[in-house]
Amino acid sequence: MATRDIVLWTDDFLRKKSRPVEKFDEKLHELLDDMKETLVLEKGAGLSAVQIGSLKRCFVISINGVYMEFVNPVIEKTSGKQINKEGCLSVKLSSEYVQRPAKVTLSAFDRYGNPFTFTCTEWTAIAVMHENDHLDGILYIDKIVKDC
Repeated sequence: MATRDIVLWTDDFLRKKSRPVEKFDEKLHELLDDMKETLVLEKGAGLSAVQIGSLKRCFVISINGVYMEFVNPVIEKTSGKQINKEGCLSVKLSSEYVQRPAKVTLSAFDRYGNPFTFTCTEWTAIAVMHENDHLDGILYIDKIVKDC
């Protein structure tokens, strides 16, 4: 495992759309391990592959110190809304208010290609949506709520 440099928001690379993972192999495992190690070092809540220079459609989040990996995630259903402050390891600015769904259900694969479905609420829903947005080249600063 190794830590990797974080791509900053001023780099157009972050605006690229990530491509689906096709091979669930050692290279993917290494990428996911490096993402986790980088996330731990940076003391972040989530990290997408694009943030470390890879256009693979995957991200890692930390839920109370437990790390979850999502490969080829697809948002299946959202409901409700919540407005909270968000920050980002790639955006070295102050936190800003963003509106997100209150409940999210997504399907994804683990590092071995096993499919799973995950439903989450509150902070975890924010993290999942934030990281999934990165996979489509969207940053939280694109969604700032002005009248909050």
